[in-house]
Amino acid sequence: MILGAVGPRCCSSIRCLCAILCLIPVAAHAGSATLPNTSEPAATPPVIVIGFVGGFVKHDDAVHSAVQVAARLRGQYPSGVYVETLENRNRKKAYGEILRIVDTDGDGKLSMEEKQNARIILYGHSWGASEAVTLARQLERKGIPVLLTVQVDSVSKQGEDDSIIPANVAQAANFYQRDGLLHGQPRIRAADPARTQIIGNFRSNYKTNPISCERYPWYDRLFMKSHIEIECDPRVWAQVESLIHSKLPSQN
Repeated sequence: MILGAVGPRCCSSIRCLCAILCLIPVAAHAGSATLPNTSEPAATPPVIVIGFVGGFVKHDDAVHSAVQVAARLRGQYPSGVYVETLENRNRKKAYGEILRIVDTDGDGKLSMEEKQNARIILYGHSWGASEAVTLARQLERKGIPVLLTVQVDSVSKQGEDDSIIPANVAQAANFYQRDGLLHGQPRIRAADPARTQIIGNFRSNYKTNPISCERYPWYDRLFMKSHIEIECDPRVWAQVESLIHSKLPSQN
């Protein structure tokens, strides 16, 4: 490059030779300097949406609203959004999948940039809601942020606290009812209100506004009536879905 910049005619002159010799110390100095960082910025991973079903429900049981929401999201976002539903006992699997997706360069380690690029939404019903909060807390220990958690009639599993939203969560919402043998967490609060916005604790009353859940097993409808009603309430799940959509890429 140096010779080309000086030109072939100039190279035959003493003046040109002097000019080249004068550049040698500069080139030598440049060679000893730290090389610029030529690595490419971390790729942006898809938005990750993970829903946990409650009780002993199968992850693909389309009767349940959490599964139906996921199916609609997959149809609306064929790319750019990763959507999965899991049994509430499969939090470890969800955690591993999140780490795999966020690790965009595949080196097995998460850089600060990869963590900052993570866009995660977690939701669930009953035990599944408790698992969503517990997974968010697990991600907090890894330094990974969460955009949103949504709990529907959250029932805390043994050893878990579904009432305190960890500080890595930007926004959280809670839908609950208080009737019957099994009912949800009535109030969630932020571990750090300066970092987490509690969108609200929204109560449903099925004594005055009953919901028909004919496709659900009879024993669920008998022994967990209100707990099942909020799980199949289209008004509640329309709000859940709207909150999730608010965090997803705009569609052209």
